Parts: sequence; C-alpha cells; structure tokens
Amino acid sequence: MRLRPDLRANRDEVRVEYLAAVGSATDTAPSWSRIWTVATVGSMKIDGGASGSWTDTAAGAKRAEAAGYDGVWIPETNHDPFLLSQMAIQGTEKVLVGTSIAVAFARNPMITAVVANDLQALSGGRFVLGLGSQIKPHIEKRFSMPWSNPAPRMREFILAMRHIWSCWNEGTKLEFRGDFYTHTLMSPFFNPGPNPHGAPKVFLAGVGELMTEAAGETCDGFLAHGFTTDRYLREVTIPALDRGLAKAGRSRSDFEISLPLFVTTGRDEAEMAAAKAGTKAQIAFYGSTPAYRTVLELHGWGELQTELNGLSKQGKWVEMGQALDDEVLEAFSVVAEPAKVAATITARCGDAVDRISFYAPYQTAPGLWDEILGDLKATA
Repeated sequence: MRLRPDLRANRDEVRVEYLAAVGSATDTAPSWSRIWTVATVGSMKIDGGASGSWTDTAAGAKRAEAAGYDGVWIPETNHDPFLLSQMAIQGTEKVLVGTSIAVAFARNPMITAVVANDLQALSGGRFVLGLGSQIKPHIEKRFSMPWSNPAPRMREFILAMRHIWSCWNEGTKLEFRGDFYTHTLMSPFFNPGPNPHGAPKVFLAGVGELMTEAAGETCDGFLAHGFTTDRYLREVTIPALDRGLAKAGRSRSDFEISLPLFVTTGRDEAEMAAAKAGTKAQIAFYGSTPAYRTVLELHGWGELQTELNGLSKQGKWVEMGQALDDEVLEAFSVVAEPAKVAATITARCGDAVDRISFYAPYQTAPGLWDEILGDLKATA
C-alpha cells in the first residue's frame, strides 16, 4: 500500500490518536494484529447512495459513478427498491448497484429470485441483492405478512432462491421443501433459462448473531448496520460471520463486509456542531429500538436503550439526541475534521471491512464527500 506523503503522515497521526482513544490489546479493546485482518485499505471499496426518489436516482447514480464511487446502494423506504435499482443501472455503466435493503419477508423467494435475476441480466452482472428482515411490527402491521424465527426463515429464504437460480442456470429439478417455503413447480413457460451473467450476489443485513451467522453461511456478503461500533464489529459480527462461513466450508476470501459508517465532520465549529447533533439524533433513533440493545450492552450502556426507548414513546426526538454524550458518538462514528477523515477511517476499519459508505445524517458543504473520497482513493 502506497500513500501520498501528506496522507501518510496524517494517517500515522490519526492512528496514534485513535489507538489512544480505544486502547490496545486488552479485554475490552481488541488489538489490531489479532483481529481478522484480511481486508486491506488498498482493496477497500467506497460506495455511494442514490437519493431514493424517482426524479434523481438515475442522475444521482451517474454522478456517483463519475465521482469515482465503486457502488451505489438503493434503499427501500417509500419507493420500490427494484424499480429504483433499474433506474440506477440504466444510468450507469460500471458501478455495482445493490439494494440496501430490500425487505425479504415482505416477499417470497420466487418473486425475489425473478426480479433479482432480471436486474442481474440488465446490469451485465453488476447487481447485488441486498436483503434484510425488517422488524416484526412492520412485517405484520405494514406488510400483513407472517413473522416467525427470523434467522432460520431468512436462511431458508436465501437457500430457496439459490435452488431456483440453479434450476434456471444449471437445469436442476426444482425440488425445495423447507419449514417455511416450498418450491417444486417450474414449467418451461415460466423458466427464463440461464442468465449469461450467472446468479446475482446476495448480501444480508443483520445485527444479531444468529442473522449474522446465517449471512456467513448462505450469502456472498454482509451489510453491517450503521448502528455498529468498531468493538461490536470485531468482537461480535466478525466471529459470527466466521462461524457461518465455517458451516458452509467457505473462507473469508469468498465474502465481503459492507459498512455504512457514520462520519461526523465539518469545516468549522458551527458545521461540526451541526454534524454532531445530526449524527447523535440518528444514533439515538436506532438506539431506542429493543432489537439493537445488544450493541449498547456490549459497552455497558444497556440502560441508555431503556432511556431512549422511553423518550421515543413520548415523542421527545430532540431530547433523545441530547441524551448521548461524545463517548457514545465516537464509538459509533468517525469524528474528525475533513482533512483527517480518510486517515481516521483507515485506522478504524481499514483492516476489517471490504466496502464502506459515508453515513452523514446532516447537511454538508458541496464537494466535501468527493474530497474525502479522493483522499481515501489516494491511500490505495
């Protein structure tokens, strides 16, 4: 790995600062050498995102490609992620386009396999099917779909899709019978035949160990949640992925970890204050969710989740962000002036993940992220 002289010096300075903040090889702060170090800064991909709107998805994806991003992730919020993915694919030529995430349990394996197969063909092999479970209230009350045993159900969902794609691409008989899904009928009229680009890659989002382990066993990659600390990534997420990979007889070289990393930055005190407030508010929103309590408990902050959940039920959104101190902020987010962001990211997770994207829930000056992207690319 080669760095520009200015970035090399900057990186070393930040690395010392970061290690001083998190500690070294202790029981509570893992060392840099004994934790999984397969990914390197030189191979780390930097992804962008599209706006998630009909009017700007294609243009936004095209801008991201022109700026030098390696991929574009499409969310499922208030529009269909697969239609937006089609727009992003048609607006670009070479970047990866993926869903982050499409809600698996709002669909079934067959209908998901069909649309993912079509997008894989349309993109020339650039599509990634990123799936997530959502949470029980949304599945039952918003989508009117069944919820049970989310990790085993998701594992079976993905295995069923792989059986379907094998039927189309290799001509195997469709004979999938599981506890949650059954697919045993595929007449020629409904068979699209082999995809010239093969089956799409599948990434799975998760926080808990069981879902994360299922990702390692059945998927091509893992979509880490933004509500992930460096310690949780190294002490919980990566070991769970490792167990899943071992079950499938696969190695880390067959797999990618993608992390939407909170980045808190600003060019002056006012911008930095606004960035801190915005990031704390988003972290607090996630922290109020009972399903994510385990992340806080790892740091001894379990009672913070109880407090945030109570504030959320009272609609006290501003107070939720104010309940977080800078120690919590810095556990979840890179916090640095723009010139040091790239080096801080490198020191924090350059050895642990394969792809990152910037998670910045606040307004920034035009061109800021392109500058930081350039600094990160210069570290390759």
